[in-house]
Amino acid sequence: MNDITGALLIGSRDIATERRFRAVDPASGAVLEPAFADAGPGEVAQAAALAAEAAPLYRAITPEARAAFLDAIAANIEAIGDELTARAAQETGLPAARLTGERARTTGQLRLFAGWVRAGGADEPRLDSPLPERAPLPRADLRMRHIGIGPVAVFGASNFPLAFSVAGGDTASALAAGCPVIVKGHPAHPGTSELVGRAIRAAVSDAGLPEGVFSLLTGTSNELGGALVADPRIKAVGFTGSRAGGLALCRIAAGRPEPIPVYAEMSSINPVFLLPGALNARAEALATGFVGSLTMGAGQFCTNPGLIIALAGGGLDRFIAAAATHVSSAAAATMLTPGIAGAYARGVATLEERADVAEVAHGNEGGPNSCRATLFVAEAAVFLSEPVLSHEVFGASSLVVRCADAGEMRAVARALEGQLTATLHLEPEDHALAAALLPILEDKAGRILANGWPTGVEVCHAMVHGGPFPATSDPRSTSVGTLAIRRFLRPVCYQDLPEALLPAAVQAGNPLGLPRLVDGKPETDGDARP
Repeated sequence: MNDITGALLIGSRDIATERRFRAVDPASGAVLEPAFADAGPGEVAQAAALAAEAAPLYRAITPEARAAFLDAIAANIEAIGDELTARAAQETGLPAARLTGERARTTGQLRLFAGWVRAGGADEPRLDSPLPERAPLPRADLRMRHIGIGPVAVFGASNFPLAFSVAGGDTASALAAGCPVIVKGHPAHPGTSELVGRAIRAAVSDAGLPEGVFSLLTGTSNELGGALVADPRIKAVGFTGSRAGGLALCRIAAGRPEPIPVYAEMSSINPVFLLPGALNARAEALATGFVGSLTMGAGQFCTNPGLIIALAGGGLDRFIAAAATHVSSAAAATMLTPGIAGAYARGVATLEERADVAEVAHGNEGGPNSCRATLFVAEAAVFLSEPVLSHEVFGASSLVVRCADAGEMRAVARALEGQLTATLHLEPEDHALAAALLPILEDKAGRILANGWPTGVEVCHAMVHGGPFPATSDPRSTSVGTLAIRRFLRPVCYQDLPEALLPAAVQAGNPLGLPRLVDGKPETDGDARP
C-alpha cells in the first residue's frame, strides 16, 4: 500500500507545514483526505539549495546511468498499480480507462527519453580537427557537447495529472538532459502527485543519486510559483496552463538579475479548415469526427478543435446540421475542477450573449462542475472584427466561421493567433486552396494535420507540441517528443583542452560510443577521433 501523507518531498525528506489544503472530488464536491502541506518561499529555498548542489554531480553521470534512472522511474510508477489511477480519478473526475492510458503514455515517454539518452541524443558531440598549417590562420582543436542547463522548475498541469504533471514530459526531458527538477504539483491532484513523486524519489535513492535531483512542492498560492521561478538557482521553467499564469511566470523570469527561459504552453483553439471538396464528399462523417474530438475528455485538451473554418454552401450547411444533432445528444462530463467549470460557463455565456453569434446546439446538462457541449456559428466578417471570438474557451465549445469565399478564408487564417495545431480536411480537388493556406498555417501552428483531428498527440521523435505565441512562449520548442530535451541543454565548446581534462563524450576513441560529427561528417568505428 502506498501511503499518501500530505508531506512535501524535498530531496529525501518529508516536510510538513502549518499551512494545509485539501483536494476536492469535482464529481461530488466532497473534500478529500488527507490535508496537504502548503509550501512557501522557505520550502522553495530548501529544494533549490539541494538541486543546485546536485546539479554538477547528476550532470556528470554516464548516459547509461541516466537512462537506467529514467527506466526505473517508469517501472516504479507502474508498480503503484491501480491505487494511482483510482486516486487520480477521485481528484480529477476523469474515467479510469482514460487514466490507465495516460499512465502508459507517462511511462512510455520516460522510456523514450531513456532510449534517446542511450543513443547520444543528450550530448550531440561535434569535433573539428585542428588545422595548424592552415593559412592565413590555423584552426584550434574544437570539441563540443551539450550539458544540462541546471535546476529546472516544472509546473504540473491540471488536465493531465500524469502525462503533463510530476513525471510528465517536462520532468522526463529535464531529467534526461541531466537537470535536477523541482516540481510544483497542481493543487487539484496532490494525492496523485505525491504517489508519483515518491516513485521518482525511490528511483533517485536506488540509483545512488544526490537527493536534490528531485523535489515535489505542493501548494495553492501564486506566491509559491513566483518564489520558485524567482529563485536564482533555477535555470529554466516548464509550464502548462493558462495564458495569464504563463505570462506571469515569464515576467518574473525576465525580471530576474539573471533572466531565464520559460517554456510555457498556454492557449490554443486549434483551427480546422473544412475545404469544399471534403465537405461535399463527407460532411456528415466530418461532423461525427468533429464532435467526437470536441467532447473527448469534456473538451479539456490543449488540442481541442475550438474553431471550424469553411466556405458557405450546401456542404457546410449539412455539416452544421449533423454536428448540431451530435452535440444536442452529447452527455455532460465532469470537468477537472470547480474553477475550470466556472471559467467554461463564463466563456460560453460570453458567446451566448452576442447577437452576432448564433448558438446552434448545446448538449445535455449534468451534475456539479459538468461541461455542457456547445456549438456556435458566426460569419467571417464578424470573427475578423471581434478579437474576443478567437479566445480559447477551455472545454467542449466550438465556433464555426462561415466564409464567403477563399479570400475571406485566407484572411481568417492570417488573423489567427499562434496555435498548437491547424487541420486541413481536403480532397484532391482542394489541393490548390490548401497550397495557398499552407504557408499561412506554417506561420501560425506547430503541427499541421490533414484529414484527421488534433486531439491525440503521439509521443515520438518527430512530434512538435508547440507553436507561435500564445500557444507557447517560445515557438522554437516542443513539450512532447525527444526534441523537448533541447529546452534544457546548452552547448559547451572545449578549445585545445588537454585530453585528460576533456569530458568522455568528446575524448579520443569515443569511449562512450556516442554518435558524433567529426569535421562535419558522421564518425564511424573505423575513423574514431585519434
